[in-house]
Amino acid sequence: MAEMIARFQALLESGQDSPMLRLALANALIAAGRHAEAIEHLEQALEQDPEYSAAWKRLGWVLLETGAPARAAEICERGIEVARGRGDLQAVKEMEVFARRARKQLDAPKRDS
Repeated sequence: MAEMIARFQALLESGQDSPMLRLALANALIAAGRHAEAIEHLEQALEQDPEYSAAWKRLGWVLLETGAPARAAEICERGIEVARGRGDLQAVKEMEVFARRARKQLDAPKRDS
């Protein structure tokens, strides 16, 4: 995985930046357990292409996984609008699930450790 990450980072450094490359790098970082770094690249992908529903979906998922349900819900809601507009119904369905999970986490009573 480290080799793949290094390859994607080298492509970025060589000026071949694109939303697709950012998503690929984010996925490799997630697989390596480097979620915070992945979030940064997904946000960059969306800055470059706000209509990239795959990046919205992955960002919503990783935020949910890292314990940021409020932000995950917000990202999923925005991503759902984008995906609907593009006719990407599978992404809509997945982000609806992520948004429900995020809202459920937000509504859950807080427990003392």
